[in-house]
Amino acid sequence: MEWIPSIVFIAVLAVASFLFYKNVNKIRRNINLGKDVDRTDRSAERWKTMWKVAFGQSKMQARPIPAFLHLIVYAGFLLINIEVLEIVIDGIFGTHRVLAAPLGSFYNVVIGFFEILAVLVIVACVVFWYRRNVMKLDRFNKPEMKGWAFKDANNILYIEITLMLALLIMNTAEANFIGGHGFIISNALAPLFSGMEQQTLHFLERFFWWLHILGILAFLNYLPFSKHFHIILAFPNTWYSNLNAKGRFENMKSVTDEVKMMMDPNVDPFAAPPEGAEMKEPERFGAKDVTDLNWVNLMNAYTCTECGRCTDNCPANKTGKKLSPRKIMMDTRDRVEEIGAIIDKEGEFKDDGKSLLDGYITREELWACTTCNACTDACPVNIDPLSIIMQMRQYLVMEESAAPQELNIMMTNVENNGAPWQFNQMDRLNWKDEM
Repeated sequence: MEWIPSIVFIAVLAVASFLFYKNVNKIRRNINLGKDVDRTDRSAERWKTMWKVAFGQSKMQARPIPAFLHLIVYAGFLLINIEVLEIVIDGIFGTHRVLAAPLGSFYNVVIGFFEILAVLVIVACVVFWYRRNVMKLDRFNKPEMKGWAFKDANNILYIEITLMLALLIMNTAEANFIGGHGFIISNALAPLFSGMEQQTLHFLERFFWWLHILGILAFLNYLPFSKHFHIILAFPNTWYSNLNAKGRFENMKSVTDEVKMMMDPNVDPFAAPPEGAEMKEPERFGAKDVTDLNWVNLMNAYTCTECGRCTDNCPANKTGKKLSPRKIMMDTRDRVEEIGAIIDKEGEFKDDGKSLLDGYITREELWACTTCNACTDACPVNIDPLSIIMQMRQYLVMEESAAPQELNIMMTNVENNGAPWQFNQMDRLNWKDEM
């Protein structure tokens, strides 16, 4: 009967792994609904950006206290999960602390460090919870953060605290019947359980062992439905960052090709297409829906941490405009999830009469943007909300001729006068006569 826990553990591990793979594969499919874009140039610079921004947390330093607390939780996620490797081996083979013997006294050092880190993670999570729920910092209480977004942030904090407490209680119970493995924290807590019988201590140790590993597997499968999927996507997202200068906008290839054709004296624009040539449906200018965006835009949406630094730095938002760069990313993710759900149900996407434009993001939001790039500069994982805003503006201008009146006047002046001002080119230097 000793093998029954191992069989149960293997079954739970297999189911959890399969569900995680299935849900991650859906996200991968949804991201690939976007148009292709080549972001493989300047490889060395991309690796440097990823290690600096994603692994090194370099852009978090703008706010030192949250940066330090986040570093603790981040380190806890990375390092304490090393212990999960031992738990998985023990669960599969029915062993107990299988790494203790080969690592010797160093094992005590490692476990002691993990316990200190667990306490620090609990403290950091409590501080984060306090900032959201008691201090009610403005950037955590914007309109887009109502409902699930706010609950999701708290859920993660509750899960982190539960996992760390389970680890410490498991070690504390064990410290009472084997003397501990250099458990710095749990040895100090051991007197709390000192009056319990050995059978009770063994039960507590096993109960919190299972709670810890089942909690980790549940957390793993919660990630694909949470903003905390950025734990995984932050690395590819920063690798595929836009490395061009912040103020540089991408030319639309369809427009560039059209202009080149018009400028080519060897091309007859009125010539009939060659016989047998495949007639392609013209591409839409700009973006109306998420499928008009590129796949990096969609990966950005799934990577968004909803931290609100972009919105907190947005001058339009600060002056009371409706624009929130964080909402742009959340809306994009919600829309691509909606399309993914239709594909899951129907086997393919069938037009639902909705679109990202107007259905999720209003025109007022789009035109409130000053294109200052404050949002992209502030994002700790190099997300680019401005790219989505500009592509949707391109659609409004080039497909619907729906630019604001002020912009239409300016474009008319540029077309007629070669400048944004309503003066004939011949009168451009008249100002000098008044000097």
